[in-house]
Order: sequence, then structure tokens, then C-alpha cells
Amino acid sequence: MSKATSFGIRRSFLEFFSRNGHQVVASSSVVPQNDPSLLFTNAGMVQFKNVFTGLETRDYRRATTSQKCIRAGGKHNDLDQVGFTARHHTFFEMLGNFSFGDYFKEEALHFAWSFLTEELGLPMNRLIVTVYHSDEEAQSIWRKIAGNITIIPISTTDNFWSMGDTGPCGPCSEVFYDHGENVPGGIPGSPDQDGDRYMEIWNIVFMQFEQMQNGERVSLQKKSIDTGMGLERVSAIMQGMLDNYLTDLFREIISEVKSISGTNFVDTYPSYKVIADHIRSVSFLIADGVLPSNEGRGYVLRRILRRAMRHGHLINLRDPFLFKLSDSLVNTMKDAYPELEKARGMISNTIYQEEEKFLITLDRGLKILQNDLKDTPAGSVLDGSRAFKLYDTYGFPLDLTQDILKSENIEVDVAGFEVALQEQKQRTRWAGSGEKTEKKIWLNLREKHGVTDFVGYDADHCNSEVLSLVGENEEEVSRISQGRAFIVTRSTPFYAECGGQCGDTGLIKVSTGTFKVTDTKKYCDGLIVHVGEVDSGYLEMYTQAHLALERERREKIRANHTATHLLQSALRNVLGDHVVQRGSFLNDDRLRFDFSHSSALSADVIKEVETIVNYWIRRDMQLLFRIMTKDEAISAGAMALFGEKYADVVRTVSIIDIDRNNETVSFELCGGTHVATTGHLGMFKIISEASIGSGIRRIEAITGAKVLEYIRQMDDVICSLEGKFHCCMAELPGKIDDLLLDFKRKNREILLNRQMMALERVHEVSQPGGNVYTLIVSDYGADELRSIGDVLHSQKPAGVSIIANHDRGSDKVFLMVRISPDLQEKYHAGHLLQHGLPFIGGKGGGNAASAMGGGFCQDGISTAISTIVAQIL
Repeated sequence: MSKATSFGIRRSFLEFFSRNGHQVVASSSVVPQNDPSLLFTNAGMVQFKNVFTGLETRDYRRATTSQKCIRAGGKHNDLDQVGFTARHHTFFEMLGNFSFGDYFKEEALHFAWSFLTEELGLPMNRLIVTVYHSDEEAQSIWRKIAGNITIIPISTTDNFWSMGDTGPCGPCSEVFYDHGENVPGGIPGSPDQDGDRYMEIWNIVFMQFEQMQNGERVSLQKKSIDTGMGLERVSAIMQGMLDNYLTDLFREIISEVKSISGTNFVDTYPSYKVIADHIRSVSFLIADGVLPSNEGRGYVLRRILRRAMRHGHLINLRDPFLFKLSDSLVNTMKDAYPELEKARGMISNTIYQEEEKFLITLDRGLKILQNDLKDTPAGSVLDGSRAFKLYDTYGFPLDLTQDILKSENIEVDVAGFEVALQEQKQRTRWAGSGEKTEKKIWLNLREKHGVTDFVGYDADHCNSEVLSLVGENEEEVSRISQGRAFIVTRSTPFYAECGGQCGDTGLIKVSTGTFKVTDTKKYCDGLIVHVGEVDSGYLEMYTQAHLALERERREKIRANHTATHLLQSALRNVLGDHVVQRGSFLNDDRLRFDFSHSSALSADVIKEVETIVNYWIRRDMQLLFRIMTKDEAISAGAMALFGEKYADVVRTVSIIDIDRNNETVSFELCGGTHVATTGHLGMFKIISEASIGSGIRRIEAITGAKVLEYIRQMDDVICSLEGKFHCCMAELPGKIDDLLLDFKRKNREILLNRQMMALERVHEVSQPGGNVYTLIVSDYGADELRSIGDVLHSQKPAGVSIIANHDRGSDKVFLMVRISPDLQEKYHAGHLLQHGLPFIGGKGGGNAASAMGGGFCQDGISTAISTIVAQIL
């Protein structure tokens, strides 16, 4: 494949550094796994942060990656610029090479120059570099490598990088490509540097200092290298384009946008660029486990989706369309990122559901905006808080509001909008995911003892040495004799909580005492820690111990874990391949399984799933466990949990029906414990199914003896009902239906009688502006009040109804205003209501026809009504 294609450039980069002793490391997730302070992975070095800081060691000192990155939301946010520049993206790929205390400046600069000029064949006279103004060493190396290349010293932080206020830092050198004098723009550091002539393509950071708390900067013992080069930018150069969106990374998507919209603007038309960029970011976010929501990463995803939909609206796309483009994106990038192919159905379904929802909110927002315009005459200004409510509540972008109002000769109070926006940003500012970083005690113990040898796949007890004891204050001690504590041993049969499976419990015995294990945790990719309390005597470090887990509890956990694998396969058989696991938790009591699906499961579907799982249980199928590389397992079809971090070598679990030509029922990446054959599950029963979020369903289920216990409880209920209704079980549904029908009939009669009683107390007032009907009642529900208002307008001449209700249970007061259609041009129910609400200490609102509010001041009811009546002139 040509090196000018993006695929060819990516491959050439990785192969070049592989030939030069670098380990090719797969891109990490766009959701940072090791830094909860970051909203998204925004650079190639993120997955190596702990390596650079010394908290983690790897079995290589040189690495190279093509990292998928997101810059939208949080500190690094390019969202609003996308579509209006040649090079801004919410999703991009960063090519990088890294040295962890191995090579330094000379080798790093040599690698960069060699790749650009020899591998890619870029003309040397088109390249210029910047260095930090005091970094004479870098200048000297560049002269040695590149001769008379233009070198520009920069004194700003553009050429000095730091990880934070303290920690590793150092100068950097940037390589720029000169597009030629016919393109506007000046050299870096000049007043015209923001022009397009000189484009930064590679940033090489020399981590050589550590910034101390006292402001001092000291030299690092192990100097490191962190570099980053944007694939989109270098692809544009190699393909002779001034705009990234004209490269092969975007060409197919933009072509399809033109086709489905029936438009044919230039390829750099802003809406085309926004849609092409955003479909990339949303697809990768969903593939890595992010789902639309109203907070955190899910909120950013929803914003990106809605911005893309808004730009679809501008090119006459009124129906869902983004979900169609996701296929083009997957086809373009699946070879480099196989996770996209695995998540193809999930991506498409999630986007489609969001599009359908936004079409509804878009329509609702338009109606609200039109309603607001009734009070905003031409030539005036729409209040910024109203524009922000449309934006924040209904996903209505400011520019869409402005576009609509242009035709009405109305402006938007942008300053007021910005004030409301900044207040909202402060409320929702990303302060971290809430996940805890690994505490230093566990990092130190992992470094000291290495990975704990887990023997629990084949044994439920073992003898081992106590390596470390940690007290309740999470500091290492030499002896524990009471209270909560933590124990690390050389090997253990105890499974640590991971992958949705709970941690094991049991006992650790030494010659001097016993430790009761109440939970088991895993830290730092392999350090297993037993959590619990001293049961008797005392325990000391470096003593021999006997570790025994609760065998019966473990067997129940094994069964429930295997059941989750069978459940996922059954759901995919019944509902389709879009079903993927979104989370799980299981213990000895039950299992909980979260999966992608857009609607509730009917009773028939639940029965069908149960029938399939129980059939597989009766087949007593064998489970096979294999150790494979992650890439081998994924290529062989193993299912993985989206967004989960897996090691390069993984354990796979297959459920095989030997009697049916080794038919594979389930094949997943899984490090948990399982039964030997499915027959050990006994029985399987779904006990609940519900929604837990947009496009996510949750099933809770039980196995084995728990199913029998559940059936007995149902039997007790049925027997009790048979006694109460004096019938057999087969007759119960009919008896219960008759009872419910009778209850509904009597309830309707009661409500009708209450309604008639209320209507008899209506007081009619004739005002110059129309008839007014007032009513004060107690203990009526909101629906009853609305129903009374409906009857009132059907029985009485046109007018305004004002109904107040005092709920004596909560001591709350409700106030409702209804206006008949022929008076709605003259009066607005929501506006009239506002005149009365202060007297009941309330809040509320509504539209022209109907409005309702509530408060707690019963004494103000009469004044509130009379004040509203006085407005009917």
C-alpha cells in the first residue's frame, strides 16, 4: 500500500520504529485507564504516564503507538472549532515513539529526521524546526543531523512541556512543514504564525527535569522521550492537501454525506466537515464503552452527536442519518482498529436511538422558541437565559436559535447566554471520574513482590508465605493482632474482585492465629490483597500460612459466572448481534447482567431466553479454557467487554457441545472462575428485567438452589391467593382481572362524584375581559384538577378558570389557570399564573392554554385568586 495513504503512513511509522528496537504497543482506550483526572485520552503518552513517573515498569524501554485521541470537553476542547478550520478535530490519531530512560535527544531527533526525509521522502528544504530558546544542545544536534535547516528558538511554553505543576518536564522541539510562499502565514514565533503556511507536524519532548514543589528544577536520573505526530496532518502533506478533510481519512464519509443529503457543496463545506469528524469521535467513544448521558463523558458524547445532527439539519437531513455513516467509518478504519468491527451493531444502534430522541427535542425546542417569540417583537432581543434554556434543556445550539431569529429580525442576548453557559460549566466541570488512583502502598508492594501467583482455577486451598501485612491505616506493619487489615501472600486460591465477579472469602491460618478474609482485591495489575480482620491470635510477616476459601460459596459464584456467558449468548440468539455486555456483577446470591438493547423484553422473549439457557444447562456442555494473545483471541471471534482493559495475553472461556460436533455456544475473554460443565448450574431463572439508561437493559437472574427457593416462594404466594379467591391456580388470572376491573369501575365512580361535588362549588365572576370561574378545594390530585378544568370549559361559556387546591397531607397548595381557546390570543395562562404565585410562596409555569404551580402558603390562596381575577380586564 502507498505510503501516501493514511493506512500506509500509519503502518510505515510503526514498522520504522519497530525496526529501530521499539515495542509496537496497541492504542489504549479513549477512556483513560490510569488517569481518572482526564476526561479522555488526548495524547499518546497517557497510557505510559505511570511509566514516565516511575510508578510502573514494563518489559521494554522503547515503545511506539498509533493512539486514538479525543479532544472535546474538559481542558482540551476543540469541539467548537471543528468545521471552520483546516485542522481541528474532536477525534485524531497521534503517532508516537517513546523512550523510558533509554535513548535521548540525539537519537530522538535522528529518528524524526530519518522518518520524515527518508521513509516519507519529504523535501528537506520544506522542513523547519523550533527549539526552546536555552536548549543549545538540541540546536547543535539539529545542525549535525540536518545541516543548514532553519532553527527558530522559542522562549514561550510552546516549547517547554510539563506534566503538571510538579513532576517530569523539559524542553521540546517541533518540526514544521512549509506549504510554500503562496500560502498565507509566517514562521513560528512571528505575528503571522497562525496562518496555514507553516504547519506543525511533530512535537518531540525531552523529559530531562523534575519540577519540585519549591520551584526548583532538578535533572532526572533517567531522561526520557515523548513524541507525537498527528496522522491527519502528515496525511494531508503526503496527499498534497492544505485541508485535513480532503484526505482519504474523510473522503468516503463526506462523499456519503453528499449522497444522502442530495447536496453537492465543496468538500470543505463546514457542515460536511463537522459531520465527518463527529461520526469518527462518537463511533470510537461508543466502541470504547461510552454511552450518551447527561453527565461526564456521556454528556460530551451527546453534545457531539447533537452538533452533528444540527449540521445535518442545515443540509436538509430531517431523518436519522448518522447511524448510516457509522458503517462507512467502520469500513474505513476497521483494519487499524478491529474493535470498531466488533462494535459495529452497537455503534449504529446507539447513534440511531439518540437521533430519534433529538428529532423529538428539536421539534419541541422549535415550538418553545416560537412561543417565546410571541413576547419578543421584531427588532428586539431575545433574553440570553431563554436561549440557554433551549440549548441546555433541549439541545438547541445557539447558532440554530440565531439562524431562526434572523428571519424575524430578532437578535439573541449572547452575553446573557454566555453568563448562563459559564455558570453551567462551573456546575458540570470535569473534576475526575471519581475512580481512585492506585495508592502508593500497593504500588510499592507490587514493585517489591511482583504479581501474586493465583492458583484458584484448580484449587480452593494452598500453603503459601505471608509477604506483607498492612494495617487499617494502610501502612505496612510486621505484625497484626486485631482489627481490619490486609494480607499479601506469595500465592493464593482467593479470586480478587474483577470483571464483575466478587472477591472470595475464607480463612488464612498460621501457627499463631487466624485471619478471616471478608473480601479479596486486586491492585496494580496483579497484586492480590486479602481484606479482613484477625479472628484469633496474631499473624507476622514471612510466616507460612494455609489459605482456604469458602468452597460452597465459590461453587455458587462459579455457576453464576458461567450463567452470565450463557445468558449473553442466548440474548444474542434471540435479539440479535447488537446485544453486547455493558457491565455485570455476580456473587453467590445472584447475577446481574447489563446489555445493549433499546426496548423492554416481553414476557415471551424472557421465557425464550430462559428456555435456551436451561436447555444448554441440561446438555451438560463442557467448558474449555485457553491462554492466547489478545489479538489471536479477538481474531478467533472471542467476545470482549467494550471499554475493558485487557493484557496482551488473555484467558479465554469456551462452552462447547461435544455431542453436536463441538458446536461453540459461547467464546469470551474472561479471567473469572467457572464450573467444569454447564450441568453444575442446575437451573436458571430471570427474576427481573429493566432499563438502567439510554439503550441499556439490566437482567437479574439466579441459578441452582436459589431457583428452587424462588419457586417455593411463588408456590406459597399462589397457595395464599387460591385460599383468598377460593379457586385453583388456573382460575387465578381471571379472578384477579375481574377484581381489578371492579376496582377501576368503583374508582371511576368515586372520582366522578368528587368531580361533581367540586363543580357544584364553582364561583362565577363576570369581568370586562371575559367570564372567570374560581374554585377552591382540598385534597384533589393534579390529574383531578386538570379533569375538573376540562369539564368546566365544556359546560361553561368561554372564559378563564382558576382552581386552587390545598393538600392537607403535605400542606402544599396548588394553583391552576386554564384559558378557553378563543381567549388565548388575549390572555396567557402562564403569565396570569405568575401574578398569583407570590401569594402562595410558589413556583410554576405553563403555556398559553394551561399553567400550574405549587407553594406552601395556604393563607394566600384567596389573595392569589383575586389578584389573577383582577388581570381579566
